[in-house]
Amino acid sequence: MNVADFELHRRYLVGVAYRMLGTLAEAEDVVQDAFLRVRDQPPPEHPRAYLTRVVTRLCLDVLKSAHRQRMTYVGPWLPEPLHDVSDFTGARAGDDLSDDLSIGLLYALERLSPLERAAFLLHDVFGVGFTEIASTLDRSEAACRQLAARARRAVRQSHAPQPARFAVTEADERAFLQAFLEASQSGDVSVLEALLTRDVKLHSDGGGKASAAINILEGRDRVLKFMIGIYQKFRQYTVESVEFVRANGALAVLSYHADGTTDLLTIETVEGRIANVYFIRNPDKMKTFHPPLHSGGGGAE
Repeated sequence: MNVADFELHRRYLVGVAYRMLGTLAEAEDVVQDAFLRVRDQPPPEHPRAYLTRVVTRLCLDVLKSAHRQRMTYVGPWLPEPLHDVSDFTGARAGDDLSDDLSIGLLYALERLSPLERAAFLLHDVFGVGFTEIASTLDRSEAACRQLAARARRAVRQSHAPQPARFAVTEADERAFLQAFLEASQSGDVSVLEALLTRDVKLHSDGGGKASAAINILEGRDRVLKFMIGIYQKFRQYTVESVEFVRANGALAVLSYHADGTTDLLTIETVEGRIANVYFIRNPDKMKTFHPPLHSGGGGAE
């Protein structure tokens, strides 16, 4: 397979690998490894299907070692956020990337076994048939259907995106996130209590390289105390600018600090209240977000 033919599928394959692995660097490494493996082979009859199979198998190999690494990771592990998801197209025309690339869904996938994750992604996200999945995973079709079904149930239990009847516009989303940010910064307990579900969870990823909660915080009282506390602590440092960005298809707050560090805050809502907060502070995961050329102001604009 020549370079030009492979490049037609590279971004798609990176999208497959990113969903499997949760980090862009690993995804790009896997896709490059796939190219090295197929470049001296004759062109396959169905290149995208063939390359998807190769990349999925390589991802499964990576996940075996990644599991060991996650066991020693300091604090909760969250996927690396993507600043721009426009190139990570799905297998079907018109795919909504904000759903299958969301940080919440990728975090839910992390709770699955590698085979469950592969079966779910290949079938439910990329529309691959179970005959092809069985060949890829070296399992029977019936076993692959069971893997996908178990994964689907687990995802529904742990990942609860905004129901369609409560869908909001981007302006509403921005206003909601701004209210949460301002209440956290000002220490307004009453506003935070109104914004958060009773069983809200906060996932704070510092990776041992930035201050963050060591465990997932559950419950309204614990989460609001953490949010108020963390923003009071940030006053010790200079926040050069705060802006709204889109990360993995969702609106997020990106904070730039004078010491060159950045952090990303995004939320998941259910029936008009915040059910999950994702706070990414590990500098290794913020590499796709660069400081602005001209900093200034401390408020979100």
